[in-house]
Amino acid sequence: MITRYSRPDAVAIWSQETKYKIWFEIEAHAATKMAELGVIPKESAEAIWANGKDATFDADRIDEIERTTKHDVIAFLTHVAEIVGEEARFLHQGMTSSDVLDTCFAVQLARSTDLLLGGVDRVLAALEVRAKEHKYTPTVGRSHGIHAEPVTFGLKLAGYHAEFQRAKRRLITAREEIATCAISGAVGTFANVDPAVEQYVADQMGLAVEPVSTQVIPRDRHAAYFAALGVVASSVERLAVEIRHLQRTEVLEAEEFFDKGQKGSSAMPHKRNPILTENLTGLARLVRSAVTPAMENVALWHERDISHSSVERGIGPDATIHLDFALHRLAGVIERLNVYPENMQKNLDRLGGLVFSQRVMLALTQAGVSREDAYAAVQENAMKVWRGEGVFIDFLKADPRVTLPHDQLEALFDLGYHTKNVDVIFERVFGKN
Repeated sequence: MITRYSRPDAVAIWSQETKYKIWFEIEAHAATKMAELGVIPKESAEAIWANGKDATFDADRIDEIERTTKHDVIAFLTHVAEIVGEEARFLHQGMTSSDVLDTCFAVQLARSTDLLLGGVDRVLAALEVRAKEHKYTPTVGRSHGIHAEPVTFGLKLAGYHAEFQRAKRRLITAREEIATCAISGAVGTFANVDPAVEQYVADQMGLAVEPVSTQVIPRDRHAAYFAALGVVASSVERLAVEIRHLQRTEVLEAEEFFDKGQKGSSAMPHKRNPILTENLTGLARLVRSAVTPAMENVALWHERDISHSSVERGIGPDATIHLDFALHRLAGVIERLNVYPENMQKNLDRLGGLVFSQRVMLALTQAGVSREDAYAAVQENAMKVWRGEGVFIDFLKADPRVTLPHDQLEALFDLGYHTKNVDVIFERVFGKN
């Protein structure tokens, strides 16, 4: 995790203090149910909660113990015994380390996803406001980076809003899949722990029961989870790249906000660079870097090994913290985005009406000209404009192959024709006003 690209709420989920608190809660909830089942004394379970619920677990002390035990959960339980006292001997009855580690990881990922969903909601809110603000602001649509046909800037943003609606659904699904609890003991047979304990811990921790845990929660769940994060990160990057292109000097249709006192370059005082969206592109790559290791973690040996453990210690906090940061950074960019409708219109007019070429071609076919001949006539006149030889509509009027009356021809160069269905699309994305 890179501190520069993190928010405190996201970091806190992955702190040692939070981890050890969750570990204690898992162990103590298990003890409570075991006491109810008569496996351990009820007063012992009560003492565990009483002595441990408000305790501060000393990460340095646990690390010190682990240097001897070479086992993190045993080191933790040893430290808990120092706090709780002799009743701690009833902790971890029939359980195995993965019961604690995997269930805790599920809690941390679920809580992280709640933050991610909050970030997506902020992005959605910002996109909706700006899309409606520029619902009818004309701009040029581009394919292959080349002028295609007119759109509106609001329509561009509506498309991203629809994409982040899908991102939200993906995260909700990913959360449901990852939020499972395993308290099944060695090799997952419940030989030494009652399945009722697992159900109780799951309920208390806000998780579902893992149907079959082979001592570990199956890692296909985690693979799907990090893949979902990777897709959301790619959506972040797609919008970031769009803004970066629109901010280019030759385009300048939209631009990141530039604060008073901000500097764009150590060498060139005139620079205003798209640093935030460039940063988002990089963060998206960082989040996606977790996807392949998560996929490779699926194939563990037999009922368990720990080849996944070191990977998840890194990708769990890294991917969630950085995506959380990226979503809020993206929302801030959208909220404060400088939009220049006059430059959009200027760029739209730059090719002198070539963006209406398809409509001219279609009108010719409606007038009885074959599609091949209509295409050839329109294209040949369009190429003259590309070469800077004159004005498109003037060439069309002078071409005997273009049999349309001049007033009909001029009517084809109507911007409103291309925006007539914007309301339909907006209703699909935002619903009825």
